[in-house]
Amino acid sequence: MNRTTYTFVRIIILLVWLAVGAIGGQAQGQLSSVQENDQALYLPESAESTVVSERVGSFKDSQSLPAFVVFETADGSALTQEQIVGLNERAQNIAQAPMADGTVLGDYLETPVSAFVPAENGSAGMWPIELDATQLKDFDESGDQIQVTTIEAIRAYASDAANELGNLETSTTGPAALVADLSNAFAGIDLFLLLVAVALVFVILIIVYRSIVLPILVLLTAVFALSGAGLVVYYLAKAEVVLLSAQTQGILSILVIGATTDYCLLIIARYREELGLNESPFDAMKKAIAATWEPVIASAATVSAGLLCLLLSDLRVTTSLGPVAVIGIVFCVLAAMTLLPALLLLPGKRARKIFWPAKVGSPSSGDTYEASVDSGWWARSARFVARNDRRVWITTSVVLLAFVAFVPTFEAKGLSVADTIVGETEAEAGLDTLYEIFPQTAGAQPVNILAPEESADAVVAAVQGVDGVVSADVTSDDEGPIVRNGEVLITAMTAAPSEELAAQETVGDIRDALEGTGAQVGGDAATRLDTQRTGISDLVKVIPATLLVVGLMLMVLLRSIAAPALVLAANVLSFGATIGLAAILFNHVLGWPGSDSSVPLYAFIFLVALSIDYTIFLMTRTREEALKRGTRQGVIKGVALTGGVITSAGIVLAATFAALMVIPLLFMIQLAIIVSLGILIDTFVVRTLLVPGLIHDIGNRVWWPWQAPMVEREKDEQVPATISS
Repeated sequence: MNRTTYTFVRIIILLVWLAVGAIGGQAQGQLSSVQENDQALYLPESAESTVVSERVGSFKDSQSLPAFVVFETADGSALTQEQIVGLNERAQNIAQAPMADGTVLGDYLETPVSAFVPAENGSAGMWPIELDATQLKDFDESGDQIQVTTIEAIRAYASDAANELGNLETSTTGPAALVADLSNAFAGIDLFLLLVAVALVFVILIIVYRSIVLPILVLLTAVFALSGAGLVVYYLAKAEVVLLSAQTQGILSILVIGATTDYCLLIIARYREELGLNESPFDAMKKAIAATWEPVIASAATVSAGLLCLLLSDLRVTTSLGPVAVIGIVFCVLAAMTLLPALLLLPGKRARKIFWPAKVGSPSSGDTYEASVDSGWWARSARFVARNDRRVWITTSVVLLAFVAFVPTFEAKGLSVADTIVGETEAEAGLDTLYEIFPQTAGAQPVNILAPEESADAVVAAVQGVDGVVSADVTSDDEGPIVRNGEVLITAMTAAPSEELAAQETVGDIRDALEGTGAQVGGDAATRLDTQRTGISDLVKVIPATLLVVGLMLMVLLRSIAAPALVLAANVLSFGATIGLAAILFNHVLGWPGSDSSVPLYAFIFLVALSIDYTIFLMTRTREEALKRGTRQGVIKGVALTGGVITSAGIVLAATFAALMVIPLLFMIQLAIIVSLGILIDTFVVRTLLVPGLIHDIGNRVWWPWQAPMVEREKDEQVPATISS
């Protein structure tokens, strides 16, 4: 292929990516309109709460979702008669409150609001509101979820009433408001999250390259990759092929920015190395791509295979994360392998200027990259590990195992809705006031129990005998109990609010009490309980499958059985140490109430699938060098040559995941901390000390059963003075 053809190909590549960026950028901005954040839809159809939810509709014309507007005097004094009358009148007129889309609130009410209900203390009261749960799940023409805009309309109407009547404070709370506040936690966060991640990566790249242009080119590549991934995911979610949640969208953005940057760092490092051996930037780029495509593709394939193991999950939101993330990884590779080289070669023969003000060596100057790393920090570190290999890997393993001992203390039994959101929201603050002045509203959403007609009385008696149950009654009409297909519906009210963990525990006790009766238990608390239990059961299926798949991929890549086993063992040890550290941090330092059951699974997938990239980069380079000089010298040179780029990549990926902490949800903050911490441990401990120490100690046997080529080419088993051949 001549130079003219190369130029033509680069122009085509740039035009294609410009088109992807233009169209994909618009799709990226519309992803929120195809999100689905209803937790009930995440469960499999076989889940007990899902089965009950589908059948309970035959007993009711529609399903309601309660909200409560709490009013109290600002100074604790008694409500005046004028205020009570005014609040009562406004309660009866709330159906006419305007919505943002031009409709009125009455279109989304299940039943009219009859009156203001004063509390016994005389200084507070509330409006009990029953919203139509079915309509709240829809989106309006602007793409906003109706549940959020409905709560906003209620709050605006209540605020006007409080201001007009004077000396009143108001808060809208209850299950409908809690979910709306949860949705608001993600509102507008996508752009902010992206900006934070890009800013962090830009600063790190400036430090790494000491250049202005290179970081811009890398980030352009990452943003275009995200646009392409967003375009595909948008249409798949719109066609309901995949389920896109707010947390999945946030993870996709971080994953694409981080992984694309990592691949770019690897390519640029090899390109810079080749520039020291080739005068022509075009020849240097060809050799750089030829040398890096295999580890990049292998890394992407390994990550994708690990992510696709999420398809084994029974939670739809977790299942969909797999293919959504894989789409992101595919665009990471495409952008890094096509767009980045085209951008780097834009200056033509002056391509070295891309690195300005840093200087890049050339054959004519004799300043090669290999010569520069020979006396660098990573070369010295590699030689130190080689001289103390067994002591290093044993000491490192003992320290990591010490942290693994804290893994059983990691609490992942689930969170209440209020604990899920970091910081106090209006709904959370109002909930405390509501339950203080109206304790009878605690179990605002009932537990729904479907029972055979003939055992209805026995089921009611059993449920009433469960601690935490306030009441249990058979749903009836004027003609007596309602029977559908031989079943009756029993509604039970719990002492604890349905969004609290205590209500989930009560549901578990109800199910235990009804075992063998043929009754099935559903409702909001049951849905949360089933979600937590499903998340725990997913760990048992997904983790072994991920290890098996990643292990097989590594065997193919490294042409070895022993090396993949060693690498996986090191990564599992690193993951365990990370979870142990997180347990110490979350429980004893930050005092958090616990974690969602899906946090360990997500953390495992990202740490094993993503951080194993760095071991792949190291091991592929080590194998390349081992074929020239034997394993022991090969690992020394492999660490020296890849140390800088892998460390930079690890810091970048850790920083991008740390950006998830801007989302005010405890799940995302905990995931950000665990993944960032785990990546840093893999970067600075596992890849720098543990794995090199093990490989140097084991020697050529690490490539068993195909170690013969390394044995034949081994020149010296002693630790060399330099890494040069």
